[in-house]
Amino acid sequence: MRIALVGYGKMGKHIERMATAAGHDIVARIGSENADAIQTLSGADVAIEFTAPDAAVDNFKALFKQGIPVVTGTTGWYDRFDEVAAGAREAGVPFFYATNYSVGVHIALAANAHLAKLMEKNGDYTCRIDEWHHTAKRDAPSGTAITFAERIIENNSRYRDWTLTEGPIDEGILPVHAYREDDIPGTHRVTYGGSIDQITLEHKAHGRDGFVAGALQAAEWLIAKKPGVYTMKDLLDL
Repeated sequence: MRIALVGYGKMGKHIERMATAAGHDIVARIGSENADAIQTLSGADVAIEFTAPDAAVDNFKALFKQGIPVVTGTTGWYDRFDEVAAGAREAGVPFFYATNYSVGVHIALAANAHLAKLMEKNGDYTCRIDEWHHTAKRDAPSGTAITFAERIIENNSRYRDWTLTEGPIDEGILPVHAYREDDIPGTHRVTYGGSIDQITLEHKAHGRDGFVAGALQAAEWLIAKKPGVYTMKDLLDL
């Protein structure tokens, strides 16, 4: 597989190491110093994009224009999701996005949805989400934390929305707390607190290997797919 790396920071370099070790070829490395090079890529079977929310959509459009399938792990651009999905379909390009490429996270998300259904019947518990990431992560809360929140809202009618907060909230609003500390790959915790006990569901990444392995698996899977928009649910058949 010939990969164009769009975003050549810590994550991009980690993808390069693991991709090369797996026998893949890196045909382009796009970083801030050569950002214009994304307009004239050639020889790539797929692009793996990990950049920043304010750059992601323009990156997608440049890749779609060249007919290059895209796997992205950038979050924070979802307010333009309809525009991106339409662009991929119009270009006839398969597009894969995920808030998190860890298989373990998606198992935790499935457990989270089931737990939310169970807790709907138990009004003595209140729910909150806490997430921790490294200081270089720009968006808060993380896309993964938002996904946890959305799954709870979908499966528990006691909550109608979520909010990023450090203070009091209205009834029916799910509080999400975000923390940025050095050298934390990613931790997400869902807590149901009651007067007599507490139930906690947590996923804690020990490093970036799980994210990279999932992104490479998605890229290998995507290049054989028809044009469309895909997620980890499709890849893992969840």
